[in-house]
Amino acid sequence: MARVVTSRVTHQTVGAVADGAFKVVLAVVYVAAAAPLGRWLGTPAWLMVVSGLALLIGGGIELGYTRSRSMRTYTQLMIAYDAGWVLAALAGLLMAWQGSGAGGEVWMGYQTAAPLAFAVLLVAAAPVRMASDTPVRGTAR
Repeated sequence: MARVVTSRVTHQTVGAVADGAFKVVLAVVYVAAAAPLGRWLGTPAWLMVVSGLALLIGGGIELGYTRSRSMRTYTQLMIAYDAGWVLAALAGLLMAWQGSGAGGEVWMGYQTAAPLAFAVLLVAAAPVRMASDTPVRGTAR
């Protein structure tokens, strides 16, 4: 069942837009600087490009759905995404600390899969009905 909401900008809306915009900017950086970032992180440049494209898709979908999905859904997805990001970063750091060269690949692998999962869940979420979509009493639509 879709919730009826009025159109207004809240702190949560600004946060959702900022999150999507950050993913798009990060995507551009990953693609534009794939080779040097890949060397620094110990990952192949193609993984940086693929991750950048996944972030671009995920961030674009996130920006596109801000008005049609509930901020509760956004908040839950952002918390899950960011919690996974922290865990992936910690796993990558632990691997690097133990001398493994795969830490960067774990971190970048997460940043490739997670934005796409976020986008799929956001698209699948129930849309929000705007107050303007609700018929006025006594009128037919």
